[in-house]
Amino acid sequence: MEYKDYYKTLGVPREASGDDIKRAYRKLARKFHPDVSKEANAEARFKDVAEAYEVLKDAEKRAAYDQLGSNWQAGQGFTPPGGGGFEFRGGQGSSGFSDFFDGLFGRGFGGMDGARRRQPRSEDMHAKVQIALEDAYQGTTRSINLSQADGGRKRTLEVRIPTGVRAGQRIRLAGQGGGGGDLLLEIEFAPHRLYRLEGADIYLDLPITPWEAALGATVKVPTLGGAVELAIPAGSQSGDRLRLRGRGLPTVPTPGDQYVVLKMMTPKAQTDDARELYQRLADELPFDPRRALF
Repeated sequence: MEYKDYYKTLGVPREASGDDIKRAYRKLARKFHPDVSKEANAEARFKDVAEAYEVLKDAEKRAAYDQLGSNWQAGQGFTPPGGGGFEFRGGQGSSGFSDFFDGLFGRGFGGMDGARRRQPRSEDMHAKVQIALEDAYQGTTRSINLSQADGGRKRTLEVRIPTGVRAGQRIRLAGQGGGGGDLLLEIEFAPHRLYRLEGADIYLDLPITPWEAALGATVKVPTLGGAVELAIPAGSQSGDRLRLRGRGLPTVPTPGDQYVVLKMMTPKAQTDDARELYQRLADELPFDPRRALF
């Protein structure tokens, strides 16, 4: 198997303090977490970082690892001391880490739960964060205030909300939960005065006049990315849906669409001239919208 330099993985010197190691881990875990990272090989890098932290955060395992000495270089062939590694108590089954880790500490020590679990689930914290649809469309940074049970200590975290995040999606902040666990933030959207959301698609009710519906028109329509011009076909009816392709949430790999639902608005006949105009329309354009009911 190949020797793994855990200090190099975290970017810290061999004499680094526990706090230095924790800070380095948190920075790299945020950078390479597969749920949010756009870095190449993010998941593999995240696994390497988690494995290095699993060893160096623990005084006993770190001391055992340091017994190997500082002359080994990453990538060199390596055989565990005595052929079987150091002895630690642990359960059965693979740790989820590398063969190098298993060779040193045994396969029962410190599992990852599919390469992402770093701490016992009981230490993970859960919270919800409400954002506007505009934040999901363009991405944003939010300040999250946390109050922990251990003495009521309060913390403020700056959280990056990625572009195209979905309702119900969870953002995992490694090492920010209770007892060194993770913080899982569940995204929910605030009600919007204009838009409704279905999956990644956005719906907008667009008021139009009877003459725009009958004759056709080009009108300005709001979208999350800015106003666009929309052609309303002649003969449109209230309730018709027109699609603006790709104007929904910018989800990957396929962005959502925006659907414009036409809502015909009829001016009130508040003057004699208006009532006369409506009467002429009724006389010259006989039309029974309820004919299909009987």
